[in-house]
This record gives sequence, C-alpha cells and structure tokens, in this order.
Amino acid sequence: MTRVIGVISGKGGVGKTTVVANLGAIFAQKYKKDVVIVDCNVSTSHLGLYLGMYYTPITLNQVLTGDAEIEEAMYEYHVSGLRVIPSSLSYSDLKGVDIARLKSTIKKLFGKVDIVLLDGAPGLGREALATVRASDEVLLINTPFVPSTMDIMKCHQVATEIGAKPLGVILNMVGKEKYEMTPKEVEELIELPVISNIPMDKNVLRSLALKMPVVLFSPGSRSSKEFSKLAAHLLEEKYEPDGWVYNLMKLFRPKSKK
Repeated sequence: MTRVIGVISGKGGVGKTTVVANLGAIFAQKYKKDVVIVDCNVSTSHLGLYLGMYYTPITLNQVLTGDAEIEEAMYEYHVSGLRVIPSSLSYSDLKGVDIARLKSTIKKLFGKVDIVLLDGAPGLGREALATVRASDEVLLINTPFVPSTMDIMKCHQVATEIGAKPLGVILNMVGKEKYEMTPKEVEELIELPVISNIPMDKNVLRSLALKMPVVLFSPGSRSSKEFSKLAAHLLEEKYEPDGWVYNLMKLFRPKSKK
C-alpha cells in the first residue's frame, strides 16, 4: 500500500525541504523503500536545488499542464535509490499549471511505490491546500517559537477538516535557549504530539552547500541521528544507531544466555 505523506508548515524557512530530503534518503537507503519525493511548491521550488538538480527538462509543472506523464518527471538521486519529482525553476513554466490536479496526479503512483513524500508550499494558499488534499497523512514542521506554532495550529485544523491524518509535529532548529518553547508547551497549544526534535546543527548547512541530505553527508551528526529516529518511528521500526560508535558498542555488549 502506498503511503502519501504531506510535509507542511505555516511559515517558510522552517525546514520542510530539509525534512523531506533526509527522510526520503533514509527510507530509500536504510529501509530499502521505493520512495518518491515531490516538490509541490511550484511557484517557488527548492527541492531540486537542494539536491543539486539543475537540469530537469520535464518537471511537475509539465505534468500538471497535461504535457507529460508523472513517470517522465522522475529523476534518480545519487546512489541512495531515492527518486525525485522536481518543479520547474523557470517562471514561464508556471503558465497553464493547474495545482488542483495534484491529487489526481499523485494517485497515479498508487501501488507503484511504497512512499510518496510531498514537499508543500508554506502557509494555507492554493499550493499548500492542494498538498494537504493530495495527502493521506501529514507531518507538521515547526520551530520552537510562538509565531510558527500559532500558524501550525491553523495547519492542523485545516488538515483535520480536509481529512488528512496528522502524524505529529517535528520541531526543527532546536537550540538550548531559555526563550525557546519546550516540546510540552508546543503539544499543549497544538494538541498534537511532538514526535521529533531536530537540533540546530551546522552540518545541515554544510550538507546544503554540498547539495546532499545531511544523513548522507554526516551520518553521525546529531541532526542525522534524530532524522534516523524519526524515520524509524514513522515506519514503526526499532531504531538502532548507525556508524562506528554503534559497532563499537556491540563489541562490549554482554551476550545473551541461551
């Protein structure tokens, strides 16, 4: 059964694209899922740029105008097995795009892939609402501050009314400052569980400069470990740390008695 998960937020700049790229890479590489990530922010697309994809002659834009099939807009990314459907970087490619066709377009992937991650536009405009309508489940991306939290409350209400199941809140760019909201405070306001706390991590910025998800660039970083925990949670898998630290720990782990 194909899962379609929309990644949404009330504000831009909170890390939706980062979450989509990293979760997609983990699902594909670690859990061997057939994953497609889709840039649904057709007016200000970033997902392709995030992954260093500058030449994509067929994009979601052409699919939404009826000039191409969705399979034609898919591109393999790196060696992770991840597939990407970018939106066009060209202003001229916005002409004739009908974002209302997004849901019927994504339905064509049902039964062909395991997971579709939709990178939605911020806010509650037409593009953002089309993403929610095309999703069976949604992840709400937030930062630990009041303005973005208030906007996430609205996103939660809209998603519930439309019928997309909220999976929980991801707190991104979390620091250790006293003025930041705590997960408990966010949960009380939004009435949803905080399922992940992604720390502020310079490795994310470094990975962005190299056009690759941080989980591939620096698997042992704090942010990568949290993304891995989140992926395991969403797939209902047991989380086990990766890397040499985990392997070293296994050497000293007491053997179970038979």
